Amino acid sequence: MSLNLDNFLLVDSNWEFSQEFVEFVKTLAPETPSKIIIAGDNTKQMLKMMFKDQIKDYSYCDFDNEISVSELATYLHEHHQIKGVLINSLDYHLADEKQRFIFNSLHAERYTIEQLPNGYDYHRISDPFNNNHLTCNSSLAATKEDTFSEFIVLKTDTTD
Repeated sequence: MSLNLDNFLLVDSNWEFSQEFVEFVKTLAPETPSKIIIAGDNTKQMLKMMFKDQIKDYSYCDFDNEISVSELATYLHEHHQIKGVLINSLDYHLADEKQRFIFNSLHAERYTIEQLPNGYDYHRISDPFNNNHLTCNSSLAATKEDTFSEFIVLKTDTTD
């Protein structure tokens, strides 16, 4: 399967796999800036990938922590138009129920990546999508400053 990876989120659960994958993608179009966004807990490696122009952007995320994933969803909703999510096939298939729930909440378009001897293969995830506060392209992930300021006005305006 072939995918246009522009504005896809790569879940970085194994930085060696992620590094090899973004290097491979870069060889497919060496003159074109990468449009992959990556998230994980290895910020040092992700920063290196960004300086090598292998990724468009990165964000810290602890995918075991729902609050961290919710913060990632808000960031991606506000700054990127994510078209889908890429997850290492091995990580997805070995994930426990809680982790798989998080993966299936990130975006409606989810794909596993499997490394082959001469490249990578993508498989669409057929598990049900969970649209919730962990979804990176949902209005549930949006945080509007106006909502907070309206709350403050309502709470402070208590004149009788």
